[in-house]
Amino acid sequence: MSNVSALAIGDDESTWEASFQVDVMGAVRLVRAAMGHLEASECPSIVTISSVSGREIDFAAGSYGTMKAALVHYTQGLANQLAAKGIRANTVSPGNTYFPGGVWNQMETANPDLYQMALGLNPTGRMGTPREMADAVVFVASPRASFITGANLVVDGALSRGVQL
Repeated sequence: MSNVSALAIGDDESTWEASFQVDVMGAVRLVRAAMGHLEASECPSIVTISSVSGREIDFAAGSYGTMKAALVHYTQGLANQLAAKGIRANTVSPGNTYFPGGVWNQMETANPDLYQMALGLNPTGRMGTPREMADAVVFVASPRASFITGANLVVDGALSRGVQL
């Protein structure tokens, strides 16, 4: 599973470079390094973690959202390229996820207006939990999802407004 991000939000060149190197190339390098193990596995599965910010334009537009969208595209390509080898590849795209010490916990005190705005956008009235995101990853990685490949599972409590085609 590739779950790393530079969390780089901005528009300067160093932000774009950091986002590309960590978010995209980190996943590419991880998949390459794991390929021998995947080919030897009885239930090989690749799961990349993107974000709802890769699916629609939001406050994280720019390098963060662009690289998260690139991860979905990369993973879809892997699903197509590796299907004949029995290797599945899927993306999980979390919405806002709250946990002690996390970004949204920090925003709650550092930028309460942004926190309340983000919280207010979700029709469930709350943010997701790490456990909810992990459960989605475990499912798509498991043999129970043996015919799911090339999917982008959005786990956001109906935060996203667009229809995923």
